[in-house]
Amino acid sequence: MDTRFRTRTRTRTRTSVLSLVMSASPISPSPSSGMMYPPPEAVSETWEFPFAFSRRTSLAFSLCAHLFPVLFFLKKGISPRAFSLSLSLSLSRPPTDSSGHIIHHAFLSLPICHSTSARLLPISPMAGSPPDGPVYLHGDLDLHIISASDLPNMDMVTGRLRWCFSACARPPRSPDPDPDPASLPIHRSDDDDGPHHAKIITSDPYVTVCVPHATVARTRVLHNTQDPEWDQWFCIPLSHPVDYLEFRVKDNDLFGAQVIGTVKISAREIMEKRVISRSFPLSGPSAKQNSTLKLQLQFTPVEENELYRLGIAGDPKHQGVRQTYFPLRKGSGLTLYQDAHVIDGSLPEIKLDSDAGGVYRREKCWEDICHAISEAHHLIYIVGWSVSHKIKLIREHTQTRPLPQEGDLTLGELLKYKSQEGVRVLLLIWDDKTSHKKYFINMEGVMQTHDEETKDFFKHSSVNCVLARVIPAVVGTMFTHHQKCVLVDTQAPGNYRKITAFIGGIDLCDGRYDTPEHRLFRNLDTVFKDDFHNPTFPAGVEAPRQPWHDLHCRIEGPAAYDVLINFEQRWRKATRWKDFSLFVKGKKHWHDDSLLKISRISWILSPPSTDLHDSTRSLSKENRHERTTVVPEDNPDIYVSKEDDHNNWHVQIFRSIDSGSVKGFPKKKKEVAGKQNLIDAKDVVVDRSIQTAYIQAIRSAKNFVYIENQYFLGSSYAWPSHNDAGADNLIPMELALKIASKIKANERFAVYIVIPMWPEGDPKSAAVQEILFWQNQTMQMMYRVIASQLKQTSLKDYPQDYLNFYCLGKREDNSGQHSPNNAVSESYNSKRFMIYVHAKGMVVDDEYVLLGSANLNQRSLAGTKDTEIAMGAYQPHHTCAKKEGHPRGQVYGYRMSLWAEHLGVVEECFDEPGSPACVKRVNEIAGKNWDSYKNKGELQGHLLRYPIQVDQDGNVRPLPGSEEFPDVGGKVVGAHTAAIPDVLTT
Repeated sequence: MDTRFRTRTRTRTRTSVLSLVMSASPISPSPSSGMMYPPPEAVSETWEFPFAFSRRTSLAFSLCAHLFPVLFFLKKGISPRAFSLSLSLSLSRPPTDSSGHIIHHAFLSLPICHSTSARLLPISPMAGSPPDGPVYLHGDLDLHIISASDLPNMDMVTGRLRWCFSACARPPRSPDPDPDPASLPIHRSDDDDGPHHAKIITSDPYVTVCVPHATVARTRVLHNTQDPEWDQWFCIPLSHPVDYLEFRVKDNDLFGAQVIGTVKISAREIMEKRVISRSFPLSGPSAKQNSTLKLQLQFTPVEENELYRLGIAGDPKHQGVRQTYFPLRKGSGLTLYQDAHVIDGSLPEIKLDSDAGGVYRREKCWEDICHAISEAHHLIYIVGWSVSHKIKLIREHTQTRPLPQEGDLTLGELLKYKSQEGVRVLLLIWDDKTSHKKYFINMEGVMQTHDEETKDFFKHSSVNCVLARVIPAVVGTMFTHHQKCVLVDTQAPGNYRKITAFIGGIDLCDGRYDTPEHRLFRNLDTVFKDDFHNPTFPAGVEAPRQPWHDLHCRIEGPAAYDVLINFEQRWRKATRWKDFSLFVKGKKHWHDDSLLKISRISWILSPPSTDLHDSTRSLSKENRHERTTVVPEDNPDIYVSKEDDHNNWHVQIFRSIDSGSVKGFPKKKKEVAGKQNLIDAKDVVVDRSIQTAYIQAIRSAKNFVYIENQYFLGSSYAWPSHNDAGADNLIPMELALKIASKIKANERFAVYIVIPMWPEGDPKSAAVQEILFWQNQTMQMMYRVIASQLKQTSLKDYPQDYLNFYCLGKREDNSGQHSPNNAVSESYNSKRFMIYVHAKGMVVDDEYVLLGSANLNQRSLAGTKDTEIAMGAYQPHHTCAKKEGHPRGQVYGYRMSLWAEHLGVVEECFDEPGSPACVKRVNEIAGKNWDSYKNKGELQGHLLRYPIQVDQDGNVRPLPGSEEFPDVGGKVVGAHTAAIPDVLTT
């Protein structure tokens, strides 16, 4: 709508009264919208205040039309998606000049963009929806956003702002929203491709692609053009119930974005035509009569995609997950770890196929890391969310393996020792901005990551410890650098060295050391001395230690060098800026040459196609200072196993990261981003390959999916409520639709998901309760999709015959402990506590494994929030296709070893996790364990049923009698709070 300042003619006055009247009317849903709640009531408010005018302050007067709607929505606590806003601004006295004439240039015509309606869509199964209902677009959309033409000029406000701060410029005389370009001011843009040249101040358009309650793609911003040519390609995975796909052309302005116009394409047209290519007229209050958007799109349903039928591991071309920054690497080595340490003989034996080794061997994570660090000759690079110099890596060392010479040192002492030997030791740790030691103020920080303490420990040593902030700074306290990596040079055949990488979920900090036994009270004065961690209770309260379950891995061969590239890119970005200080104004560049150039060390194996430690090169003739990382092709020279070796691995590295956290992503040469499978979105370049890997792995699954993750929430666009929360990742919906498709095909399929009993911290706190609420919304959405498909196929099965959630718990006698001197928690008296699941992994069909640092929530999967790293791998000789049946290689052994830890037993039915017999048996053990845990009885293993009840309609409620968590309280299904921004908890 257009808002004009209405005035009555006055003379000889410079003081006016600004009257602002805003009213918000609820958007009425259509009868077929499926709205679940009654519409809210209209609200309005009038604000008046004196306003002194001068020639320059007239601009500020015009900007009020953009700022006050935001304040209005915040004050009223209402959603702009559900209301249509009416705004009226008026002046009691307009400003005049010294002669008493009204200053007309103060009365501007400003386009105010108000929100459009957002409909709550009912969940309906797959593509067989009723003719008048939404369609499930479940597949891949190949989209080419080509160009737009004849867009209006939306940048009048910015033009006036530039005039406001320019001493000599004159304002445009006409309030015409689309004036003659020759009359507009010009400037030179530094953000556009090609040589610099003068440009008029006009619209800065970009395009967003939207489905209800979610944005699935966004182009880059093109500055100062009314005929933009984006020429951007997108491969968009969809699993959304939609009536239409909406393309919004927006103007990127100083105060947000304004909608220029929209294009809507029917979901049924997309499903039926599959290929659509033409120019579409733009509709909307700001669009001109001839404004158009040129698009080309092709939709491929999941069931028609050959790649998903073959699977990642079964692909005869061995190309791995498609559309990723790092390609699949052959000839690799992989070791899978459960927990930080495994004591020999503590778990049952797992038998494998004879060509896979015969018996599964459990390796020891922290012990292997300690040996690798101790034996490093040239480099030790560590990346962490938290790194503590006080921890000891080896605490219960294996008698058959000698302790390294420095194995009894703490991590900090060990790293100093190695740096004194001449090894290059670099640490890259997340900079928690809530913790600092400056100006005689010591703040520990909200997350207690010990970042400042660790940096101080290595001060004045040859260990280079850098605290990496999240850029931009406005989100620095909201999101984190969450990757966990250790890179070292290790022994290769002959006298050569190679790069070895450790990645996963385990940080090298306090509270992480544990074994599959998961002790609560024993060995607190020996194994866990000075390493007691339980944030559920305040300091001084007697309580069990919080057991810690996690997953990690060691990578050797070509994929390890991709982890090294990730470190290089992040290190260069983190060392670009110097901090603010009292003595240095602003930020200053410095040159950092800490990274070793390993290609110059002839005995360290490295890909010959590029200098890894100078792996950026200029791809722009116009800007030679822009350097873009060139990812080397797969190279047999650094293979650690041959392709005909039955223990050979194919490994691929994935990330969630953006150009704010790495140096080496393309900026000016926009076409390079597409070639590198990066997402060039608005003003940032994004690598979102972790979510891509999860989606393709789930779509390729044939029998079962097993997941362990610290968080599980997403697909908020289909939640029963609060579906504007922004947790748009597709993982939960992909799992639900996978099960629904198998039910429709009359095939068996099972999904097992292990999560913590509650997120770390006090389960009664607002933040933890809100995360539990989002988790419950996610569960309910999934179970309703499954229940709906069961009804359509007239099956009498229950949703929990296909999908189940579990948690881990432990009971242990504490009679041998010293008498408590402090306040005693109920958990101490009950001799029980949850085992905190910090793992981030997935096993598909016992042939493909995916694990790393990424949680299954929006923070970890968006790519623009927390930075993450993960790997996906399979053994090409141990796949369903190769074995023509169920494989029993290392991935099978890993999953069975985890089940042996959780269930306390190995049974024959566990060999077929997709079978009804296996689901029934696992649920039987988990159900009995929950009852025993609640009633303070003995447990078989650690696996507990998650305390929820699911009916045949998919409704999720707390298990009767278990509405709150034992001992600690807090609602099992959580509670929403308006006090915490959704972006923090999703």
